[in-house]
Amino acid sequence: MQNQEIQTPAAGQAPMDDDEINLIDLLLVIAKHNRFIIKLTLSVAVLSVVYALLQPNIYTAKVVIMPPQKSQSSAASMLMAQVDAFGGLGGADKSAGGLYIGMLKSRSVADTLIDRFKLLPPSTPVAYEPTRKRLAGAVTMIAGKEGMITIEYDDKDPKRAADIANGYVDALDGLLRRIAVTEAGRRRLFFEGELKKTQEKLDNAELAMKTLQEKTGVISIEGQSSAILSAEASLRAQIASKEIELSAMRGFATTQNPDVRRTEQMLASLRAQLNKLEHQGQASEVEMPAKNKIPSMAIDYVHRMRDLKYNETLFAFVSQQLASAKLDEAKDAPVIQVVDKALIPEKKSKPKRSLIVILATLIAFFISILLAFFKEASERANLDPVSAERMSLLRRYLRRGA
Repeated sequence: MQNQEIQTPAAGQAPMDDDEINLIDLLLVIAKHNRFIIKLTLSVAVLSVVYALLQPNIYTAKVVIMPPQKSQSSAASMLMAQVDAFGGLGGADKSAGGLYIGMLKSRSVADTLIDRFKLLPPSTPVAYEPTRKRLAGAVTMIAGKEGMITIEYDDKDPKRAADIANGYVDALDGLLRRIAVTEAGRRRLFFEGELKKTQEKLDNAELAMKTLQEKTGVISIEGQSSAILSAEASLRAQIASKEIELSAMRGFATTQNPDVRRTEQMLASLRAQLNKLEHQGQASEVEMPAKNKIPSMAIDYVHRMRDLKYNETLFAFVSQQLASAKLDEAKDAPVIQVVDKALIPEKKSKPKRSLIVILATLIAFFISILLAFFKEASERANLDPVSAERMSLLRRYLRRGA
């Protein structure tokens, strides 16, 4: 055997670093498999060019809207009150934009657009759910901090992209109108029923008053005796009015609604005043005699008068609420204000063909280098008997698994 001499670097020559040796090895592997790397990279580049050219042009139409303000619509105010009440419970977006985007993403709006623009495939006319998913995938909705909502819709046809983007505004406006009419209609029906019942009670009270006057001959009662029960009748009528108002509100609002809470507080205050009047004989800080000191005939008369005033006050309140509900039902619902209407886009927004080709080529280049190193490692492993045996065992396991 020849003795191997250990070479030392000459004087003034720095020793070769391991990093430099590894870099040279890497370059040698790349140079060895350069044809494979170039062929794979060029093949992917050509395929990416073909793929990019085959992709259809996508056009994006954009519409910017401003949701109705709270002062514009009682229905919108009620919706916002519900969001404010439950915003802290489920992490709900408390902004008006988040609320209206949720309505834009609703199934009602999607089905309205599908039917209007005939988006269902001809072969499967009842496949609403897949069509809803495709519609949701083509639209982007953004709520800006300034309160504006931007709706962008992508489509192969630029005119249809603009039409559907504007169609979202029309569908939201229609949904808000239905909500407003439904809420006002429910209130109208409720107060119509209450007015009918109140009318019957008022007729009965008038008849009872007339019967008592004809029986006793009493026309009126003067003095504090009448004032006591008249004040009591007024309070009872106000309490009944607030109870009816609260019942109507609970038909379309939760107990956390600010208007419901405010009405409940007013009702509690009126009940406290009535309780004070009944037990202490006080009304408006004026001392009055107790009920047991009022003659029985006068008490019967004032009781009838109290019932009559109570039902008159109640009838007037229900009539006013019914007129208000009819007015709300007849007036226009909240109108969506369009800041920028969607126009037919002149230039495509997708695909970015040059970007597709560049990214695909770069990815293919790096993958080809990795494959080159893998091939080099396989070739070196075959030269080592132990490594070759392990590779053979690995291939056998892989074939067995397949």
